[in-house]
Amino acid sequence: QVQLVESGGGLVQAGGSLRLSCAASGRYAMGWFRQAPGKEREFVAAISWGGGRTAYTDSVKGRFTISRDNAKNTLYLQMNSLKPEDTAVYYCAAKSTIGLVTRSREYDYWGQGTQVTVPS
Repeated sequence: QVQLVESGGGLVQAGGSLRLSCAASGRYAMGWFRQAPGKEREFVAAISWGGGRTAYTDSVKGRFTISRDNAKNTLYLQMNSLKPEDTAVYYCAAKSTIGLVTRSREYDYWGQGTQVTVPS
């Protein structure tokens, strides 16, 4: 069983930045998802185990960067130029594979989520 622990959420003004972290050990492909109130959980970004492959949803391209430090067993999501529509609970997820996984139903493990709020 893998335990995923997110941190780094908070309240930030529009245009600001936050960095989310997710602690997880093991050989996993990982991703970030988010869920806004009244909406379905949506894909944000994914990264392969080695870090060489990444994917983003269109709305965050150029603003968010997913990365990982396997020596520290940590996944990151650097979020810049934040917008009110980025407000959501952000979840990290892991799957026991080394490739790139973008669909939520394929992930095996989930964190508890961290709230990101960008007031309008």
